[in-house]
Amino acid sequence: MRIAIPIVGIGITVFAFGVLFFLQGNSVVGPTSSFMYSNTKWITYGKTIAAVGIGVIVLGIVTSLRRPKS
Repeated sequence: MRIAIPIVGIGITVFAFGVLFFLQGNSVVGPTSSFMYSNTKWITYGKTIAAVGIGVIVLGIVTSLRRPKS
């Protein structure tokens, strides 16, 4: 059960980076000189990375809820 908290933390970090990449691809945040800025590939990459982050968060939550067999 101790492993669940770090897994959720990693998932939150991955999700946050996915959202950041998505927003940069949509020209919402970031410097205009960035290779990610206004780039449609990074919109797709950001969505995928955010989805993976959500999956890792769910994995961490399920791990924390699982009861050990006695």
